[in-house]
Amino acid sequence: MKRLLFYLLPLIIAVLLSSCVKEHPKYIIGVAQCSEDIWRNWQNSEMEMEANFHEGVELRFAAANDNSQRQIHQIDSLVDSGINLLIVAPNQFSSVTPAIDRAFDKGIPVIVFERKTDSQKYTAFVSADNYEMGRVIGEYVAARLHGEGRVMEVLGLKGSSPADERSRGFDDAIAAYPGIKVVAKLQGDWSGPSAYQAVKKWKGDLNTIDLVFGHNDRSAIAARKVFEERGAKLPMFCGIDGLPGKDGGIQQVRDSLLDATYIYPTRGDQLLQLALDILDGKPFSKETMLTSALVTHENAMVLMLESTEVARQADNLGKLQEKAHSYLEQLATQRVITLLALILLALLMLTLVLYILYHRGKISAQRERVVNNLWNMDVPAMEHTEEAVSQQQVEEPHSPEEDVAAKESLFIIRFKDVVEARLSDSDLTVDDLAAAMNLSRVQLYRKVKAVSGSSPVELLRSARLNRGYQLLVKGDKNISEVAYEVGFTAPSYFTKCFKDEFGISPSDLA
Repeated sequence: MKRLLFYLLPLIIAVLLSSCVKEHPKYIIGVAQCSEDIWRNWQNSEMEMEANFHEGVELRFAAANDNSQRQIHQIDSLVDSGINLLIVAPNQFSSVTPAIDRAFDKGIPVIVFERKTDSQKYTAFVSADNYEMGRVIGEYVAARLHGEGRVMEVLGLKGSSPADERSRGFDDAIAAYPGIKVVAKLQGDWSGPSAYQAVKKWKGDLNTIDLVFGHNDRSAIAARKVFEERGAKLPMFCGIDGLPGKDGGIQQVRDSLLDATYIYPTRGDQLLQLALDILDGKPFSKETMLTSALVTHENAMVLMLESTEVARQADNLGKLQEKAHSYLEQLATQRVITLLALILLALLMLTLVLYILYHRGKISAQRERVVNNLWNMDVPAMEHTEEAVSQQQVEEPHSPEEDVAAKESLFIIRFKDVVEARLSDSDLTVDDLAAAMNLSRVQLYRKVKAVSGSSPVELLRSARLNRGYQLLVKGDKNISEVAYEVGFTAPSYFTKCFKDEFGISPSDLA
């Protein structure tokens, strides 16, 4: 039984605990962002929200903080972690290309978004038209300045495709207006602090500037801060991004902090859907250009209302997501508790099975013991009759001790015969047994006690219980019938004596 427990217990626990193991996600998607800012945080949130609508999707994010070497390391780490697809916004046009190529060469689909690479090793490309953004802003600036004015341009990260394309689009647009001069092209890196320092270090006269074009809204707002700190005349400020929500570009235009911005759509939901289409083998476009629009004072209020509603709905979805996550955590906890309860139940059931098997084995052993009960224990195995004993005395010489043993055996045989003849008689008394043995009550008691160590009453009860045991094992009578047949006046008393004698209830055999 111990060996059975040794093998069954680990098996049961292993089977039950296997359902506790968290299922491996169907798809693991790595997202290598070139930086961490409000625009990319918004985009990441959109991807996470979209992932909630698809089962088995895990997103792994990394942000390089405008450091190409860091992004190379992050891409290699994501690939080594076992991702199924890579979404990457290259920090610079060429420096990150080798890492992207390595991922592609390993058979991992690659989506390049928002910024280009100088390699063709990618599965799909998603972006807005940065050249068109720069060109439209240039046309807007020319209109606002009426073809005359001095412009400061705060560039994005050097070597990044959006910065190059926005600058080219802007230059091409204002080239048609000789009266507009770009007097300063200051190098930033997309961050507010870099733009602030670039404008602050400019040696020219800020009061001569009529318009500042920042390659993103953060750059334009940072430049405005320098003008305010210097007490200079405030020119017009234009940017690109046009994020919705509080402190986004749309609100800044509405509040006249910016004169205009250009919406660069984040569309994290569309990006993730494209990734899943690729992984699921569905049709997809290799090149996707996102639509965008210019934001001015004329349409800022309407767009702000729309963006506020979008932000409100996104916030509600976020709250629902948190509630759902909390609910799933509670469900997981309940699941673990349930599984632990099942394990305990299985252990209890296993214990019960082993208990039953043990007692069945014990019952089988007791069956043999009943057959060779105390009636035979003092009788030689081959001699059970007076004739056999007499014959043995004639054929073999014995010692006085052997003669005494033979006489005692004959006495036990005679006593057994008398008891068995009247075993079912509930009125049988010791006096009746003594009379049948031609002895007085006192003589019978002494003789039985000397030979067996038990009193006549004890031997009579033991004989009745042994016979009852045999009848119960045979199985053709119920407990009451057996009790009466072996001389007990009440089945309840029979049950009590049976338990005292054998350690089990008669119902375990019936």
